[in-house]
Amino acid sequence: MIFLPAIDLKDGQCVRLIRGDMAHATIFENSPAEQAKIFENAGCRWLHVVDLDGAFAGEPINSPAVVRIIESTNLEIELGGGIRELKTIEFWLSKGVSRVILGTAALKNPELVRRACREFPGKIVVGVDAKKGFVAVEGWSKVEKTTAIDLAQSFEDAGVSAIIHTDIDRDGLMKGPNIESTISLANQISTPVIASGGVSSMHDLKTIMRLGGDILEGVISGRAIYDGIIDPESAVNLLQEN
Repeated sequence: MIFLPAIDLKDGQCVRLIRGDMAHATIFENSPAEQAKIFENAGCRWLHVVDLDGAFAGEPINSPAVVRIIESTNLEIELGGGIRELKTIEFWLSKGVSRVILGTAALKNPELVRRACREFPGKIVVGVDAKKGFVAVEGWSKVEKTTAIDLAQSFEDAGVSAIIHTDIDRDGLMKGPNIESTISLANQISTPVIASGGVSSMHDLKTIMRLGGDILEGVISGRAIYDGIIDPESAVNLLQEN
C-alpha cells in the first residue's frame, strides 16, 4: 500500500483546510517545494498535490509552485485542481506530473475522462469527493445528486488508473477516516481505490491496513503530518509491510 503525503496549494503556500472551506485555511509551509523535499527524504515515493485556488477558478492558478515541486524532487506526483481541459492535462504530463486528477471534470464532462484515458493510458485518476455519499465539485462548493458509487462505477470501462475517495465531512478534522464507506466503494468497483480524508494517526493507518489492506491501493494524509502526529517515514514503512 502506498502512503501519499498531501500538499494543498493556496496563494502559492502549503495549507490545509477544514472540510474544504477556503475561509479556514492554515498555512503550514511557505515553500511547497521544500516541504516536498522533506517528504522525499522521508522515503515517500508519491506526492498528492491539489491546486485549491484552481479548483475554485476552474483553471490552474498555482502553476509556479507546482513546477518548483517537480523541478526540486524526483517524486511521483499526482496533481488535481482546476484541470478541466485536455490541453491542461497534456501540459502537466509534459512537465513531469505522473498522474492527473480529474474531479469536477469527471462529473461535468465524463467524455474528457474517457478521451484522456485513451490518449494518456495509466495517467488519469478520478477524484470522487463525497459529502454524505453524494459527489461534491468545484472545490467542494457544490454537492450534486450523483452518488460517489455511481460516479466511480461509470468509469469502470474507461481505463482510469485509480479512484481517490475523499469523505469531505472528515477532511481536516483529525477525527479519523470514513474507512467503511471507502471500502464499500472499493468492493463495488475493479478500479484501484485510494483512501483520503480524516487520516489523523498511526492508529488510523493500522486500521486501514487491517480492514482494507487487501483491497485499497493507498492512503493520503495531510494535516496529521503537519501537526506532527504522523511521521511520514514511519507511515511509509508501516504501509510497505502490507
